[in-house]
Amino acid sequence: MFKLENRNSNEYYINSTKRFKEGNIFKEGTIKKVFDFAYEMAFGNGEHRDHRTGGLLNRKKGQIFINTFQGKLSELGVYNLFFIKPEVYKKLSQPDFDVYGLGVWDDSDIELDTIKFSIKSTKFYGNLLLLETKDWNRQGEYIPNINTNKNAKYDYFVLVRIKPDGEKLMKSNKVLYSESIYREDLYQIVKSSKWEYDIVGYITNSDLQFIIKNNFILPQNSLLNGKILMDAENYYIQSGDMKDFKSLIQSF
Repeated sequence: MFKLENRNSNEYYINSTKRFKEGNIFKEGTIKKVFDFAYEMAFGNGEHRDHRTGGLLNRKKGQIFINTFQGKLSELGVYNLFFIKPEVYKKLSQPDFDVYGLGVWDDSDIELDTIKFSIKSTKFYGNLLLLETKDWNRQGEYIPNINTNKNAKYDYFVLVRIKPDGEKLMKSNKVLYSESIYREDLYQIVKSSKWEYDIVGYITNSDLQFIIKNNFILPQNSLLNGKILMDAENYYIQSGDMKDFKSLIQSF
């Protein structure tokens, strides 16, 4: 695994990448179902944190909506890929569309028997899987779930890229920083684009422990690629260092 190139003390540059693979397109029905879920979580009865763990910025409801929308699309992209092995696909847990209040969340994004997957999303040009350092201990356990009845250890972490850039789409329509927006108006914005996904790859919990032990850290207020200001401190792994997820499914 490669560390980011560090320049000028505070600048970090990606040096191990994978290109976005075109062609995996979500169906209109999927977009509508995920839209309804994300709208409820952002503008309805659900609640998501308005900031990242250790982060400084508070997210507006428009930002929460698009982050939730793309995150759930990512889960469904992974769920869809399991269909290449139908006997395994039948054993998967269903993606969770329950609407939770603040401080309540599901144990894992997808489960296969006792195997637990954490699925992370990024923009279509993204090349980093990021995990907030304050959320994880050195044993690779998710700290908020320790000493609860929830699972604290994930077996695999999967990174999914989503196209188009949802935040850019929202911003161009002047709704990214909105605190309220009519459902139909927002839906028209969302469905105006063709939504695609690319499953970049995965790491194991052992890989997570390795990057924690070896300080694969992108500091708070550092500049990624010399221009993107990091809101919170994160552990990272580059896309080029991630393993092929389709091969993992075939191995089950």
